[in-house]
Amino acid sequence: MKLIRYGESGQEKIGVNIDGTNYDVSAFGGDYNEEFFADNGLERLEEFVKANDGKLIEVPNGTRLGAPFTRPSKIVCIGLNYKDHAAETGAQIPAEPIIFMKSTTALIGPNDEVMIPRNSVKTDWEVEFCIVIGKKASYVEESDALDYVAGYVLHNDVSEREFQIERGGTWDKGKGCDTFAPMGPYMTTADEIPDINNVKLWLKVNGKEYQNGNTSNLIFNVPFVVSYVSQFMTLLPGDVISTGTPAGVGLGFNPPIYLQAGDVIELGADYLGEQRQEVVAFKKG
Repeated sequence: MKLIRYGESGQEKIGVNIDGTNYDVSAFGGDYNEEFFADNGLERLEEFVKANDGKLIEVPNGTRLGAPFTRPSKIVCIGLNYKDHAAETGAQIPAEPIIFMKSTTALIGPNDEVMIPRNSVKTDWEVEFCIVIGKKASYVEESDALDYVAGYVLHNDVSEREFQIERGGTWDKGKGCDTFAPMGPYMTTADEIPDINNVKLWLKVNGKEYQNGNTSNLIFNVPFVVSYVSQFMTLLPGDVISTGTPAGVGLGFNPPIYLQAGDVIELGADYLGEQRQEVVAFKKG
């Protein structure tokens, strides 16, 4: 099953994507939030969809898609989790996962505009495969980790490299700017991905492909990451863990390539769909 949310920003309704077509399921009630995931929402929604087979109303083509779930309590990110990405940035392969947090206010829909922050000169792209937590997870064993996963979602971990690397402190300040977390177009439930260790990811800017990776190259795979993060914080239903990006980010080129207003970013992953963002200059909102 694939979960979507659609409509104007802040007024999204819930839906599902079935065989490439989006359908409204707002009659199911509620939203795709912590309560939904904690209360067997996926199972109840599946029953609702089956009971209404042939009766669901299609969402009109061209309707805006929001992030496929409401703002989570946390967006946890894993840094330098592909060997080729660590190499291109000149970093050592980490002995343990690098954890940083991405502001939840950065969350936007998959095709919304990405805004270059005020005073930014080094805004960059990162295609990532994300885990969506399905139930409360604390001190989870790696062997049990997948039992805590509701599904997966595509993420463009937009990053401001000067803020992240050159301004002191942690990476967070370069990761959480407004519009820096496009997610979607849908959340794909865990049962629909046959092998999470073999998912292709790609990203293009202005039609040129810069990233082409595969989760088979993760240094720390999905079960390990879920277990590891849960040793340091309680993960709540609906929380997101972004697992890192493969090589091909703008920072890795000589000279580096950074996003400019007017650029178009396209990205996608097997089973998780595609995104498209236009880059715009800073505007106070």
